[in-house]
Amino acid sequence: MSEKKSLRPASAVVAAGRPPVSADGDINPPISLSSTFHAPNEIGYGRYGNPTWSALEDAISALEGGRTLTFGSGMAAISAVFNILPRGAVITASKHGYSGTMSLLKKLSVEERIEVRYVDVANTQEVLDALPGTVLLWMESPTNPAMEVADLPTIIAAAKSLNCGVGVDNTFATALNQKPIAMGADISMNSVTKFLAGHSDVLMGSLSTNDEALFTRLEDQRKLGGAIPGPFESWLALRGLRTLAIRLAQSQKSALELATRLSNHPKVAKVRYPGLPTDPHHATAKKFMQGFGAVISFEIHGTPADADTVCSSSTLISQATSLGGVESLWERRHRWSAESPSIPENLIRLSVGIEDVEDIWADIDGALGYY
Repeated sequence: MSEKKSLRPASAVVAAGRPPVSADGDINPPISLSSTFHAPNEIGYGRYGNPTWSALEDAISALEGGRTLTFGSGMAAISAVFNILPRGAVITASKHGYSGTMSLLKKLSVEERIEVRYVDVANTQEVLDALPGTVLLWMESPTNPAMEVADLPTIIAAAKSLNCGVGVDNTFATALNQKPIAMGADISMNSVTKFLAGHSDVLMGSLSTNDEALFTRLEDQRKLGGAIPGPFESWLALRGLRTLAIRLAQSQKSALELATRLSNHPKVAKVRYPGLPTDPHHATAKKFMQGFGAVISFEIHGTPADADTVCSSSTLISQATSLGGVESLWERRHRWSAESPSIPENLIRLSVGIEDVEDIWADIDGALGYY
């Protein structure tokens, strides 16, 4: 039998995190509900580890190419990274990004805990100019919800040449489409809640790294901060991860078709999707991404109220926040006060699920007819 480490990613997420093979043994890992463990052992206590977490972490590690820690949410994972930085550290970060991350950066900056340099990650020179003195470069690519794409290989190489730490929020792309660690990043972060778990039923985050010293520091943050995942949630996330490859393949195939149709719709002013040949970030993304993801942002010819009407008029697509689930979701992002002020008020973010693309399109086209 070939070793699991030689498997392609789509196979690795199915094979990794399984119990040892034995006669009549479980094919799936059990849910471990213990808060403590018999001595002598390596875990000791439920805040330090759990066999169900370990199975999920092994599977994410096989995908990301780095040792993985799971956390109780994506924000818990991001907070663990920022918490290991020294007071006054300079973080260079995208001016657009997940609203939770942007709110945390603002809070830490106001408290004079860190200094933040905001950049357009799609402008490589602007990012490079901000790097001197940077302790941590934190990037999303594609960005949420602006869908900008950073030239990750170029930027990561430049940052590491200046001894900058590099973290990449890989939630939108997943490691099936890009591998930040293989490009030289120190950390690849995922909101496991989204595409990895894929069923809108868990909150969880992960950090992957191939730096053992960094792994230990992040693990200490989890132990002492207590932002641990639950065993039930870990088991559900692992079950969802098994089908990531086929879910993402279907969703991003549909996303390209829907983005193409939206580009030709008379009520749509602008479509943001790097898979479109006409998208300003297409050439950059095509250089290193294996696929373009399943999230589309688009702006309508209309007011914010019109955009709200569109989102509330669908019958198949749910008007809800979050993304990456089997069901299609959309929302006007500025219904949230924390959204970046430079994101257009009439921008709708659409997370494309695995439904039949013709049914999704019929729902979009019908909803656009309500204003």
